[in-house]
Amino acid sequence: MRVEHVYRYPVKGLTAEALEEVTLTPGECLPHDRRFALAQGDAPFDPAAPAWLQKRHFGCLMANAKLALLHSAYDPRSGQLLIRPPEGPPLLGDTRSEAGQREIAAFLAGFLGEEARGTPRFVEAPGHNFTDVAAKCISIIGLSSLHALEQASGMRLDPLRFRANVYVSGGHPWAEFDLIGQEIQLGGARLRVFKRIVRCPATEVNPETAERDAKPPKVLREAFGHADLGVYAEVIEGGRLAVGDALEPLQGDMLH
Repeated sequence: MRVEHVYRYPVKGLTAEALEEVTLTPGECLPHDRRFALAQGDAPFDPAAPAWLQKRHFGCLMANAKLALLHSAYDPRSGQLLIRPPEGPPLLGDTRSEAGQREIAAFLAGFLGEEARGTPRFVEAPGHNFTDVAAKCISIIGLSSLHALEQASGMRLDPLRFRANVYVSGGHPWAEFDLIGQEIQLGGARLRVFKRIVRCPATEVNPETAERDAKPPKVLREAFGHADLGVYAEVIEGGRLAVGDALEPLQGDMLH
């Protein structure tokens, strides 16, 4: 299988950022992946004592489809976050200052309108990632599986609906499920695949239009008997990962 795309999502629920290459670190997510989030006013998140919380506590596409209309870009060197709304002026906010974080939170809360609960906070916590599962991991989707879902759906589905870190080509549909419990070589890194990704209503949202114009979880259940697409893997040995690299199982030859 071949790596076709690598993405990070610096702010939970906001734009994917394509990477040509990245260095993976044992026990960590992609650098800057889900580093920030908009915590709803009633979310019990404490940056001083960060603990994993379900996505409903944060701005997310599952509950806030309109976030797909925002285009964001994060610069790790400067800490600047650019958010461009469909109408009106963009915001350039400083994620490293309290004033900048308040400015970003107010901008996002204003955009969400009635979907914002209380006074949302733009949050980060050193060493914490706002992932959908409690483990720090990399999400991988086989494009063959996505194409099988597209055929069952009768429509094209933008891969970015599924917000994975790594998209790979080759192999048969659902081949990645065969890797559960196995170690894989992904570029120069070694990972252990540990869980299938159960799909939620966030995947109904078209990342271009913010319309809920498809029902991937429903089609998956009806056509394939499960609601899963992709797998989670934890990094065991770090290394460089780049577009064009191979994904290979380290036990047996299961993908050919």
